[in-house]
Amino acid sequence: MATAPALHGLGEAASDRAFFGHPVGLRTLFFTEMWERFSYYGMRAILILFMTAPAATGGLALDTPTAGAVYGMYTAMVYMMSLPGGWIADRLIGQRRAVLYGGVLITAGHFSMAVPSTATFYLGLVLIVFGTGLLKPNISVMVGQLYSANDHRRDAGFSLFYMGINTGAFFSPLVCGYLGQRVSWHYGFAAAGVGMTFGLIQYVAGSRALGNAGMEPGATLTPPARRVLTQRAVMALAALVAVGLAIGAASAAGWTSIGTIADAAGYLLLVVTLLFFGWLFMAGSWTTEERRRLYVIGVFFVAAALFWSVFEQAGSTLNLFADRSTRQTLFGWSFPSSYFQSLNPIFIMTLAPLVAWLWVRLGPRDPSGPVKFAIALIGVGLGFALLIPAARMAATGATVSPLWLVAVYLVHTIAELCLSPVGLSSMTKLAPASIVSLMMGVWFLGASVGNYIGGRLGGLYEALPLATLLGRVGLFAVICGVLLLAFAPRFTKMMGGVK
Repeated sequence: MATAPALHGLGEAASDRAFFGHPVGLRTLFFTEMWERFSYYGMRAILILFMTAPAATGGLALDTPTAGAVYGMYTAMVYMMSLPGGWIADRLIGQRRAVLYGGVLITAGHFSMAVPSTATFYLGLVLIVFGTGLLKPNISVMVGQLYSANDHRRDAGFSLFYMGINTGAFFSPLVCGYLGQRVSWHYGFAAAGVGMTFGLIQYVAGSRALGNAGMEPGATLTPPARRVLTQRAVMALAALVAVGLAIGAASAAGWTSIGTIADAAGYLLLVVTLLFFGWLFMAGSWTTEERRRLYVIGVFFVAAALFWSVFEQAGSTLNLFADRSTRQTLFGWSFPSSYFQSLNPIFIMTLAPLVAWLWVRLGPRDPSGPVKFAIALIGVGLGFALLIPAARMAATGATVSPLWLVAVYLVHTIAELCLSPVGLSSMTKLAPASIVSLMMGVWFLGASVGNYIGGRLGGLYEALPLATLLGRVGLFAVICGVLLLAFAPRFTKMMGGVK
C-alpha cells in the first residue's frame, strides 16, 4: 500500500475525497479495524464450540450454562473496558496511541490462546479484553475526527467504516473456523493472532494519512495534573490485575466456580453502569442543550443494550443451533458450523452501501436516530420469531435446512444497519467535545450489557425449549421497539437539530 501524503489538519482531511469520496485517513482506519475484527470474530466463531467440546477433541468440556456464562462475561468485559479505554485516551495518551497499544495487547492475547493450556486460554481472554477496551472506542472517535461537524458524508463514512468491520468478520470464520473445527482449536486462535499482527503493521505504515487526528488527548491538562492522573491510572490497573489474579487463583484452587465469577461480573457491570450515569448527570456542568442530548444518549444506551442482547446470541444460541440442529451441507458441499457466522458480515457488505446511499439520498427526509433505533429493535425481535418453526422441528430430533439461519441473519443484518453505524455516528455528534472518547465508551458499554445478557440467555439453550426462548426474547424486543417509536418525536426534539 502506497503511503498517502500527510494531512496537516482536520479541515484538510474533511475536504479530502481520495478514499471513495471520503478522507484518505479513512482507508487506514478501515483496514486497521478490518484486521482487528478478523481476529475478534474469528476467535468468537469457535469460542463457545471450543468450551463445550469434549476433552478428547481438545475442548474444555464445559457444560452449556457454564460456557454461556464465560462467553457472556468475556464479551461483556470486552466492551465494558471501552470506558476506561476512552478515558485514558481523552486524558492521557490520545486516541492514536491508545489504538496502537490496544492492538499489541490483542495480538498477545490471541497468541496466548494458541497455547494448549487452560491457564493460557483464560490469560488470552484477559489480554484481549484490555486491548479491545483501548482500541474499539478510540478508532471510532478518529473516524469522526476526519469530518467536520456538519459534513453530510459523516453517516455514510461510518457505514463504509462498518464495511471494514464486516470484511474482517466475513473472512475470519472461514479461516479460523475451518482451522479450529477441522484441524485444531488452537490453530484457529493462532490465525486470529496473525490477523491482528497484519492490522498493526498496516496501522503504523498508514498513520501519516491520519494527519493530526487522535494525536493529543481531548482534555487540556497541566503537566503536574497529567502526572497525577497517570499515577492513579497505573494504580487502578495494578489493583485490577491483582484482583484478577486472586480470582484466578481462587478458581484454580476450587474455592469458587466460574458461574459465581460470571455472576459477580454481572453485578459489577450493573454497578458500573449505574455509577457512571449517576456521575454523568449529576457531576457534569453541562449546558441545557448538552444535558438534553445526554438524556438521549441514555435512551440510545438502553435501546442498544436491548438490541445487542438479542443480536449477539449469534455467537451463543444461534451458534449452538447451527452446530447441533442444522444441516451443515448445501448443494452437496459440507462445511463447518462456524461458517454460519460469516452470513451476517456478507449481508452487511452487500447492503451497507445501499443503506449508506439511502440515508444520503433521503436528505432532509432521512429518519431520525430514535426512529432508526426503533426499527432495529422491531427487526431483531422478528428475526428470532422467524426461527421458532425451525426450533420446533429441531425439538423432534430433526436437523433443519440451513436456509432458516440464512433468513434470520438477513433480517438481523437489516436491523443492525439501522442501529450500529447510526449509533456510532450519533455518539460523536451528541457527546460534549471534552468527553467524546468517553462517550464512545458509553456506546460500547451498552454493547457490554447486551453481550452479557445474550451470553447468559445462551446458557439457557438446554434449560428451556428453544422455541420458548426465542419467542419470549423476540416479543420483548418488538414491544420495546414499538414503545421507542411512539416516543421518537420527543427524543428527536431533545437532540437539538442533530440527526
